[in-house]
Amino acid sequence: MLSRSPAVDETLRAELGSAAVAAGKAIGYTGAGTVEFVLDQHGAFFFLEVNTRLQVEHPVTELVTGLDLVALQLRIAEGHPLPAEVTGARIDGHAIEVRLYAEDVPAGYLPATGTLHRFAIPALRGVRVDAGVTDGSVVSPHYDPMLAKVIAHGATRAEAARTLARALAQASIHGVTTNRDLLVGILRDEEFLAGRTDTGYLPRHPELVTPEPDDGEAVRAIAAALALQAEHRTGAPVLRGLPSGWRNVGGPPQAVSYAVGERTLDVTYAFRREGLTAQVSGFGRPDGEIRSHGAAPDSVTLEIQGVRRTYAVHRAGGQTFVDGPDGSSAFRDVPRFADPNAVAHAGSLLAPMPGTVVRVLAATGDSVSAGAALVVLEAMKMEHTVAAPVDGVVGEMHVAPGDQVETRQVLAVVEEPEEAAS
Repeated sequence: MLSRSPAVDETLRAELGSAAVAAGKAIGYTGAGTVEFVLDQHGAFFFLEVNTRLQVEHPVTELVTGLDLVALQLRIAEGHPLPAEVTGARIDGHAIEVRLYAEDVPAGYLPATGTLHRFAIPALRGVRVDAGVTDGSVVSPHYDPMLAKVIAHGATRAEAARTLARALAQASIHGVTTNRDLLVGILRDEEFLAGRTDTGYLPRHPELVTPEPDDGEAVRAIAAALALQAEHRTGAPVLRGLPSGWRNVGGPPQAVSYAVGERTLDVTYAFRREGLTAQVSGFGRPDGEIRSHGAAPDSVTLEIQGVRRTYAVHRAGGQTFVDGPDGSSAFRDVPRFADPNAVAHAGSLLAPMPGTVVRVLAATGDSVSAGAALVVLEAMKMEHTVAAPVDGVVGEMHVAPGDQVETRQVLAVVEEPEEAAS
């Protein structure tokens, strides 16, 4: 995430510019480039590195100056001098850019892959999107995980942050896990808005990295369940206008289960004469009376505590995606009757993402300690170590260097000593 820094005043900006020009002259560099510095708490800056190319964050400069840095780079390469609008450029307002990545933040920023069933960021005023993907794009483990750069411009830094957070929160991103929620959380955080960020910012805010489930997730799960029952009713041969499970003399509630990460949400609901009753495991009943004002396979309108909200629902690839004004959720469908062959053996090491096995550090029969590295995977230009979950013996090793693996594929099985002995 990059923005016009609140820590840099006009005097410091002039000093940074002079130092950057001096660095370029020292190496005889001609062309677009970026000189990076690190700033300490006292306002002193120190040289970090030079990138002899346009940076990913160049749209921030473009939005606050009105310059086209790509076109200018080509002009310089053709031997033309810098035009007057560059040397006399002034900063207008504030711009903030985020990198929207395909990664699972709570799982340790692991790269994520899959098919983007839907990718749409609302065209709000002042928002620019530089995307490399669209609906149907496949995010593979072979390339960088960045999906798009999203940039917002505003008269003030707070306005730019508010607009950018709104654009991300209202985006439809279905099929691939992203860092969208982390970005929205940062953009709305008081410490970030006050400009008090440093290299220890994220460790101070674990609630942004691993947010607690909120009641909004429960309501979205209810919306997913109601959309599913509406889908079932569209195929019913009789009485399609009645909700599934409706009885004029009462009856047991309907039930559906969804998975979110490692959690399972069990949704139960029933349509009674007095209206809809619903609850979600782990949340209980939503806070306040809940009313249904219409449910279709792709849209559900609910009213809670007098506030009516419409949720867009999209089912694809065994998942249900729910987007609403209070946030978005992705639910994995849980079959009512689980396949016993799909249950992993206790002690199984599962691949956290698709990738290539680059190293296998243990063999069947080896004794290992909890935390010992057993398999190293490579995905999206990064290596990831899969470690033993417990002390024990490697009972099975299912992969070798060069193998391609999929998410949750069993790589190896570690048996505890008593189990191995038996």
